[in-house]
Amino acid sequence: MEPEIIIASSPTDAGVSCWDLRTGAEHLRYRSCASPLHGLTSVAGRFLASSQVRDAKSSTSGSILYWSWNKAQVEVRSFPAEPIRPIACNSQGTYIAGGGISGDIYFWEVATGKLLKKWHAHYRAVTCLAFNDDQSLLISGAEDGCVRVWSLFLIFDAVRREETRNLFEYSFHEHSLRVTDVKTGYGGCNAIIVSASEDRTCKVWSLSRGKLLRNVLFPGAIDAISLDPGEHVFYAGGRDGKIHIAALNAPMSQNSNNGPHVLGSLAEHSKAVTCLASSADGFLLVSGSEDGMIRVWDTRTRNIIRVFRHAKGPVNNVMVTRQPQLLNPRTSAPTASSRKQALTLPPPLEKFANSPDENTHVKVLIGGQDPSNGITDSSYVSVQAMEAQIRELQQKGSTAAAEVDVERLKNDQLRSVQMIQHWKTMYDDLHQFCVDELLEDVRTERPTHHNQ
Repeated sequence: MEPEIIIASSPTDAGVSCWDLRTGAEHLRYRSCASPLHGLTSVAGRFLASSQVRDAKSSTSGSILYWSWNKAQVEVRSFPAEPIRPIACNSQGTYIAGGGISGDIYFWEVATGKLLKKWHAHYRAVTCLAFNDDQSLLISGAEDGCVRVWSLFLIFDAVRREETRNLFEYSFHEHSLRVTDVKTGYGGCNAIIVSASEDRTCKVWSLSRGKLLRNVLFPGAIDAISLDPGEHVFYAGGRDGKIHIAALNAPMSQNSNNGPHVLGSLAEHSKAVTCLASSADGFLLVSGSEDGMIRVWDTRTRNIIRVFRHAKGPVNNVMVTRQPQLLNPRTSAPTASSRKQALTLPPPLEKFANSPDENTHVKVLIGGQDPSNGITDSSYVSVQAMEAQIRELQQKGSTAAAEVDVERLKNDQLRSVQMIQHWKTMYDDLHQFCVDELLEDVRTERPTHHNQ
């Protein structure tokens, strides 16, 4: 298992804290950060990004900041057209999406900072954003109680945009109050979505059918959710200080106190649970709270194995991500080579698009290292340079082009194997559940026959 780190931030100006998930060792603290909910992300493990909203009533008070892993100070500052609260990036770190307080969604290209698209997504402020696992869909939640699913193929297809009545694929209106979080499972366009709301419910949706699959009622408002990687259960962080455990594919509970889908809860926080994140293997759950504490739970035993305290103030964002190679422990000084690499962050994000028709057909390819500069992060190569490189490879018919295809096929095969294993585990669990139910029926019938 690769090393993982916990990253946490606060709505107060307390910076960003970082710890090793397994050992608890503290890494560098990143300064000058006061992030809103869902306003912190790791851009494909290359650098940290966070939105900042100093005054929600002012249209010029928002910014988006970048930090290198090995430098505590902010390195890149962007000033969007309006305050941005939630931000999300795709798994390759190619794009950043931001949700505005006006209900607009902004879509930037990371390598150039270009604002590729902006569209009006909701009637009120966007509160949360998430890409699905194959990166083709963007899911948004908002203060209007609506969850919407956006196909990026449609967003960037000018012809289809003119022909369609609505830009969204689905619009779910079943929540009666503000949507606080959205998460997606595995399976691309066949995955599930779980949404949380202040209306005390979490709702499970089918992406393939566009329908509500399950409605789970909790004792209080839910601000954060995290899906078990096996999708047996999901965790819901409540304002009552509890982390509720709800069934997805696991057998339902008959406990009338919690409701049919709620299996139990974890209760150690003294104030509202505002954020949740899971380790890659799903064995560890990380929770952040308004009490300023970050707790790490063993999901198998439901015990706390580690506790961290943020610098000051409440915690409103936690992430678990693979440890970057450039990340130094807090006690070690940055090396000369790491300081050079810290200068390779992409440019600031644009405030406005240059023209409505520009960047309609943008393609960004994550390629190999630029041999002319050994210290440059090769992921941020301009589109024109990458296209020229591709044409050169095609003309030469070199083995490099074939290697690119082979590598892509290997990645596709790996994803397929992982998906097969995932479905096999779900089938085995379902089979075991059916067997247990049959055995339970047999056991309950035997005493009846004996009495007769």
